[in-house]
Parts: sequence; C-alpha cells; structure tokens
Amino acid sequence: MKVTERRAAEDFAACMRELTDVHYPKAERIRVVLDNLSTHSAGALYQTFPADEARRVLRRLQFHYVPKHASWLNMVEIEIGVLARQCLDRRIDSYMRLVTETAAWEKQRNANRARIKWMFTTERARAKMGRAYPKPAAASGRRQIVKTSMTRRLAAHRI
Repeated sequence: MKVTERRAAEDFAACMRELTDVHYPKAERIRVVLDNLSTHSAGALYQTFPADEARRVLRRLQFHYVPKHASWLNMVEIEIGVLARQCLDRRIDSYMRLVTETAAWEKQRNANRARIKWMFTTERARAKMGRAYPKPAAASGRRQIVKTSMTRRLAAHRI
C-alpha cells in the first residue's frame, strides 16, 4: 500500500514504475486490476515520463479494468473498505500521521494473514451482469454477440 498526497497521473505513473522496478523486477508480466479513475491509464505514464521510459514500464504491465458501477467486484475496493472502517474512521491530522497509521494497519493485517472471503461466483456475475460476463460460445453451444458501448459508438459512426 502506498499513500500519496494527491491522486494525479504523475502519482499513478510513479506507482506503476515502482511496481515494475522495485517490487517485481523479475516479473515478465504484471497484471494490474484498476478502477476507471481517469488517471489510471497508459497515458499517465506518457504524460509523466519520456516516451521510451513509459514504453519500458508499460511493456511489463497488463491493465484490467473492473466494470463501471461494479466496485463490489474489485477486491481492492473491498480491502479499502476494511481499511476505512478499521483505520480511517477518525480524523487524522497530518499526512505523516496518515502514512504511519496506514503502515501500522497494513503490518498488522499482513501479520494476521487477513483474507477476503470472496463469495461472488462467475455464475452470479453472469446473472447480475450478463452483458459484461457472457457465457463462452463453447459452453452455450451457440455463437454469442456481445454489445458494448464501443460497439454502439462504432455503429453510430457508420450511419
């Protein structure tokens, strides 16, 4: 966990470079699950670093975005909720105090080997959000066409 003073593109880019260079320097590919915050994009790295440095970092990252309006699918969001209830449920008067408190919480949570009990199955996801989680064609026995917002935009431009 990393506490930053802002939620800017530069902070996101620095975190992604730290992920590749410090935390997982030997990993060939790092899958990063993200929400749809505007700063969570490859463009943030190009905005922050020279193009060759941005490309170097991005070659090792694979971004996966949770569906909009589905933060309950994102385990990180669930963990942030736990952090908010257990650590951030009071006024914290300074940035340094925030860093100290969250580090202590993280250390204790890791020492306790805390886990998230994931109860949302693929079948429940398909029932709740069928468009975002269609059954694979082989499983359903027929070809499935999935409409997305991008498909609709492309179709609108052809008219």
